[in-house]
Amino acid sequence: MAEALFSVAGLESGYGDIQVLWGVDLDVGHGEIVCLIGSNGAGKTTLLRTISGLLPARAGTVRMDGADITRAGPKGVLATGIAHVPEGRRLFRTMSVTDNLLMGAYLRRRADPAVAADLERVMTMFPRLAERRNQDAATLSGGEQQMCAIGRGIMSRPRLLIIDELSLGLAPKAVDVLSESLKEINTQGVSVLLVEQDVMIALDLADRGYVLDRGRVTLFGTAAELGAAPQVREAYIGVA
Repeated sequence: MAEALFSVAGLESGYGDIQVLWGVDLDVGHGEIVCLIGSNGAGKTTLLRTISGLLPARAGTVRMDGADITRAGPKGVLATGIAHVPEGRRLFRTMSVTDNLLMGAYLRRRADPAVAADLERVMTMFPRLAERRNQDAATLSGGEQQMCAIGRGIMSRPRLLIIDELSLGLAPKAVDVLSESLKEINTQGVSVLLVEQDVMIALDLADRGYVLDRGRVTLFGTAAELGAAPQVREAYIGVA
């Protein structure tokens, strides 16, 4: 079997005296969309923050292309080709849409013509952002803010895009647009690790998935296998 693009092994992390993750194993292959599902408090956001270097790992490893990046820090992780779209979008509210997007390219030279080309690519992918390119991020709708957050991630030219709660608080129409954009991003060769509370959305988008429960992976498989698993159907979909 070919080596995964990205993997974590035995990963443990937490906050102060509270341990949240317990020996998590997970991988994402080249060109895959992998979802991570679980209830509130399962440790999903903690896992993404640890992957991104925002939270130190207590044990285990994070690898990108086989290289150990466990202690690379946020800037080092970004430099390996991993972009993190955080829960809540975390945009600069008083900056324009364009300037927020350009923040995603801060490791690249602004004078690089490719930055301008990538900016226009994002605007083409999200026409609503093109219409609002000079508006402050605070004036955008929730769906538009999520488009901007994803676009900012794309501006770093990632090989792996990790997204925390794609659909949280958004109208169904906005979720449909974002889901289609995620598929398009994936067809361009970007692998995706998606945290999503709406299990139906997650399994519809993903090739494979993992279930995280109280900081431990309790189930994994293809999207079809997880969708058919009784424990997933009962706990997360609401049918037996």
